Amino acid sequence: MLQVPFIRANQDLVITRLVKRNIDAKQIIADVISIDEDRRSLQAKLDNTLAESNSLSKEIGMLFKSGEVQKANELKTQTGKLKEDTKVFTEQLNAKVEALQELLYKIPNVPHESVPSGSTDEDNEEVFRAGEIPVLSENALPHWELAKKYDIIDFELGNKITGAGFPVYKGKGAKLQRALINYFLDKNTGAGYREMQVPHLVNEASGFGTGQLPDKEGQMYHVNSNGDNFYLIPTAEVPATNLFRGDLLAEADLPKAITAYTPCFRREAGSYGAHVRGLNRLHQFDKVEILRVEHPSKSYQALDDM
Repeated sequence: MLQVPFIRANQDLVITRLVKRNIDAKQIIADVISIDEDRRSLQAKLDNTLAESNSLSKEIGMLFKSGEVQKANELKTQTGKLKEDTKVFTEQLNAKVEALQELLYKIPNVPHESVPSGSTDEDNEEVFRAGEIPVLSENALPHWELAKKYDIIDFELGNKITGAGFPVYKGKGAKLQRALINYFLDKNTGAGYREMQVPHLVNEASGFGTGQLPDKEGQMYHVNSNGDNFYLIPTAEVPATNLFRGDLLAEADLPKAITAYTPCFRREAGSYGAHVRGLNRLHQFDKVEILRVEHPSKSYQALDDM
């Protein structure tokens, strides 16, 4: 999440970069600056009121000790008014902080300057290409027909048990799935990533921590039985990233390299993925994730290494 000081110092940069994501952020950035100005003003008023109240309290104590009771009581009347002002300023300040936080949640991260603008696949820049794309014969079968022919993935059976998007892996299909998970975990740990087994359910704070909330809750399965308010994870990235949520990491302890396997759950709400066939837009699938927490100055080198 972008921080207010960064936004204040880089308003034009944020607006310009978000255009690359086809987002017009002018109004929301203006709202952030405006609410932050109000927040600063209220914070100053609250601080001044608290300082004045503390000063008067000390003076009142000294007056009582010196026997100047009448004058002390007069000042106590003033402190009563200051307490009321403190309450009002605190409520107003909390409202501004909450409103500001809600706006910040809605502002996505800005893309790197090297990212091209565009709205379709054709606008993407091809960085490199490896290997040759095979030319399939006229008799080539799509993967969902191959899976049925060899009885290794059963989409109909998954639909019977749960619904569309929950395939059942059978025989060699199940064995291959398990073998691939182990292969990638071993590959990642061999490259220096520490394997972690993480929860498959996360709380609301974790959803906010990785940007799934507040605007992507429609893509997540929500478990609110008996007020639990948990979410099934859409990827291991969510619990793995939240391992470090709220922590201050020493630069000497970086990088933090994590790998984790989890089943992943996504509602894939929307017509764009409702009727695709085979292993596309699944609601449950397996994934091995790698995650690195790096110093910002080393982030792009880390990306290339990954």
